[in-house]
Amino acid sequence: MRIFKSVLFGVLCSFIVSCFPVQAMNDSTQGIDVEAKSAILMEVETGKIIFDKNSKEKFAPASVTKIMTMLLTMEAVDSGKIRMDDVVTVTENAQKMGGSTMLLEAGELRTVEDLIKGVAIASGNDAAVALAEYLGGTVENFVKKMNNRARELGMKDTTFQNPTGLPVENHLTTAYDISIMSRELLKHKDILKYSGTYMETISANRKSPIELVNHNKLVRFFNGCDGLKTGFTNEAKYCISATAQRNDIRMLAIIMGAPTYKIRNRDASMLLNYGFSLFERKEIVSQDAEISKHQFGSNKDNFAILKAKTPLSVVVEKGKDLKLTTKVNVDKSKKHIKQGEVVGEAIVLVDGKEVGRVEVYSDRDIKNNNLLDKITSIFNKDKDNEKSEEPKPEEQKPEEVKQEN
Repeated sequence: MRIFKSVLFGVLCSFIVSCFPVQAMNDSTQGIDVEAKSAILMEVETGKIIFDKNSKEKFAPASVTKIMTMLLTMEAVDSGKIRMDDVVTVTENAQKMGGSTMLLEAGELRTVEDLIKGVAIASGNDAAVALAEYLGGTVENFVKKMNNRARELGMKDTTFQNPTGLPVENHLTTAYDISIMSRELLKHKDILKYSGTYMETISANRKSPIELVNHNKLVRFFNGCDGLKTGFTNEAKYCISATAQRNDIRMLAIIMGAPTYKIRNRDASMLLNYGFSLFERKEIVSQDAEISKHQFGSNKDNFAILKAKTPLSVVVEKGKDLKLTTKVNVDKSKKHIKQGEVVGEAIVLVDGKEVGRVEVYSDRDIKNNNLLDKITSIFNKDKDNEKSEEPKPEEQKPEEVKQEN
């Protein structure tokens, strides 16, 4: 009888669970149904993770790999190691690359910018290898640079084997790690004018122009999308690192292992829209706002009101109460300050975390720490000491107090 009751109870529990799936009571992502194997949604400015599905599970990334290839290239350009107009000779090794290409020919001369376009727009494996050889000397050396940079960025679950994403054993990463390198690439603003281009023609020094068409159709059809990179192999299925900006808010969605490109694009679009619905940009410091009162030197009358030189706005969750505090750093080396002169900066914190800095200026002329101030300060200090030494009425002895009859 007991066994029968236990079995009956188990059957009933299974029936209840199957009919009413368990959900977190306060799960703000209810209704977000991502079909891909793995996904993550990030607000780029703060780095806040809004949605997560298996984001630390390792998968093959396909051509999303090229985000690291572009990152190393843009870092080399912005640091001055190479230039966009540097000319690269395409090797046979680059030409023979399979998969997506920009149809480069061995011996062809192309600029770094041409190759970046080929990677960002057409996902050219030949262009990726040409950049790898130019920056690393060999593809193998470049791959070492890729893995070293991944370690520096904290991409703990990533191993690169090539700069293209073509299938090879142990070429793996995670949606979380892709979000890290994508966010880092977004610091190089010029990349968006390439990854956000839908069509481009390269005709210089060629009989037949190269026609590039972006593999990321969201660039054309999703409001605000301007990059970054798609990917597909039979192993990886359909992947994307998609970014979009609306109302000065930037979102980043990573999708890995979607069964079709339509599902990949649908999942990415859904996540991006969801992120935009939750956040807004808010001005927390207005221009010329009073930040603090600051005393210069030892003379307490020698003070100024410090004001913000520029406004400061930050991305915040809609409807969230903000606890705003500031810390002011003043340049103590300044001796004579003119009205309107910048004297330091204010560090602005929201809920105890730094969100930005603004320069602060003085609202008046200040002569700081001069001889007159020091003498005045000493004189005022002596007067204060004399006053403190005078006996107060309640401290006087009874015989010293005059009485009236």
